[in-house]
Amino acid sequence: MDRSLEAEMLRLVPNLRAFAVSLTADIEKADDLVQEALVRGLTHIDRFEVGTNLGAWLTTILRHQFYTMHRKRRWEAEDPDGVFSAKLAVVPRQGARLDFEDMLDALAKLSARQREAVLLIGAEGYSYEEAARICNTSIGTIKSRVNRARTRLAEMLGFNRGQGFERDVLMPTVTYSGLAA
Repeated sequence: MDRSLEAEMLRLVPNLRAFAVSLTADIEKADDLVQEALVRGLTHIDRFEVGTNLGAWLTTILRHQFYTMHRKRRWEAEDPDGVFSAKLAVVPRQGARLDFEDMLDALAKLSARQREAVLLIGAEGYSYEEAARICNTSIGTIKSRVNRARTRLAEMLGFNRGQGFERDVLMPTVTYSGLAA
């Protein structure tokens, strides 16, 4: 194997891990998923076309592995509304952490296809074309999924188009300024 491919794979581990965490909502499962994707990538490195996007190729492997694991775990109890997991959570003290958890909860309520599309574009920074290749669908479908996901997230988080965002004075984050008191 070419050392540059090996170095590129190592450089991509944080991106793969972030995507895996967003898909699984569980750090341990995400780490297992990344490890399995890297092992499969190394095992099948001869199938990778040099000159194409290694990150997209590995993300596709990771995505396929996620859906394979998801199908195998059908016997596990589902908690789509987060009722059970909310009872187990410790209430955070910081507003930014609450906002982050609200966003994670909202993401979890999206369909898997909308969630992966908005995360590939918004969090991972892939182009619509790259995301379409990863998801094995058309660019128009990806754009539609992202648009529907963003609209649904805005609804669930209580954002209105007429209201805006502002920089948080205490934290280097952007917060929504339009929530009614």
